Amino acid sequence: MRAALLTATLLLAACPRPSRPLAPRYAGPPRAYQLLAEVPEAEISSRGEKRADLLVAVESGQPVPAVVATRTSEPINRHGARARLYGDAAAAEGWSVDNFVLLEIGDKSGRILRRVAIGFQQGVTLGTEQIDSLGPMRFTFEAGEIDLSPLLPADEPVTIKATALDVGGVGKVSKLYLVLTADAAPGGEDDLRER
Repeated sequence: MRAALLTATLLLAACPRPSRPLAPRYAGPPRAYQLLAEVPEAEISSRGEKRADLLVAVESGQPVPAVVATRTSEPINRHGARARLYGDAAAAEGWSVDNFVLLEIGDKSGRILRRVAIGFQQGVTLGTEQIDSLGPMRFTFEAGEIDLSPLLPADEPVTIKATALDVGGVGKVSKLYLVLTADAAPGGEDDLRER
């Protein structure tokens, strides 16, 4: 009995394990998706639309943010690419916002998978949900500084609703693009999926 158990154990150890499919690797040229158009600086009092479902932690200003601009992308499938934010389609310029951009990432059925706030804010809530902050708390960002790759599925289409929001004084936003590139970061999430 003992010999049979040992033989079975050795046979199982020698059997090849089913391999996991490799994570997709983007091999095409950079591809840009415009998330927001430029909106010049204007007083918050001139902004008629509010996001009444959101509350922002503020020392001064309005806790219910005013909408500076909003836009929903076409379906985006990153196919394993790096997905970073830029101020132009050529992935050369940085971008800016006063106060912050809320990104709402949805699946093909329209269900929101994730929300993140990027920019100058000290905390944003949607009902009881605390929205994650991404990147440093400031108004300007370098080209490609904000990497959305870990937030987006590697090979499933999503839409991104981008909303620039202002909580007091003046609000504005530069052009904002999501650019897909083939340069995966070594040791990053995609490398881990392939192991």
